[in-house]
Amino acid sequence: MLNFAIQAARDAGRILSDRYGRSIQIMNKGDIDLVTEADLAAERLIVERIRSYFPRHAILAEEAGEVETAGGAEAEYKWIIDPLDGTTNYAHGYPVFCVSIALERAGEVIVGVVYDPLRDELFAAERGEGATLNGRRIRVSETDDLNRALVCTGFPYDVRQRSDFARRFANFIMQAQSVRRDGAAALDLAYVSRLTIDD
Repeated sequence: MLNFAIQAARDAGRILSDRYGRSIQIMNKGDIDLVTEADLAAERLIVERIRSYFPRHAILAEEAGEVETAGGAEAEYKWIIDPLDGTTNYAHGYPVFCVSIALERAGEVIVGVVYDPLRDELFAAERGEGATLNGRRIRVSETDDLNRALVCTGFPYDVRQRSDFARRFANFIMQAQSVRRDGAAALDLAYVSRLTIDD
């Protein structure tokens, strides 16, 4: 199932990269939460493929929510899809976004794929088998001192509703070697291992 997820992520990523930088339709799901026609097209591709190959698997998709399938909500397997993580970046032409696909079995994540189509970087992991970047094994950094660490974070959708956020963020800035905020949570998590590659 890992190979299936990899191919679906690559194909969905091709939709995103083909439409990136072009005039696309952008809609608002909330005050600041966006969805684009590229999100919807990429999600449609992934959902249709899962329905075709695994009709009894459940699907939880970023835009559609729980998708009705033959397996229903009680299915042993559930696919979790974010077809465009970093939608705001994408809509503004900021080149940090990805496709994220995971598979749960009985509530435990067993497969995860994150694909950055602009850099052609594919992070993949299977429970018990480690993680890879474009087929090369990766592992987390051994840095254990915050003063020597590059910290990556995200912001809540509405910072105004988190009065303590600015204080916490300032603490990280003062304690870490440096702090980044790129706006694509799945890539942020993948980058924990990005630069530590086993040859």
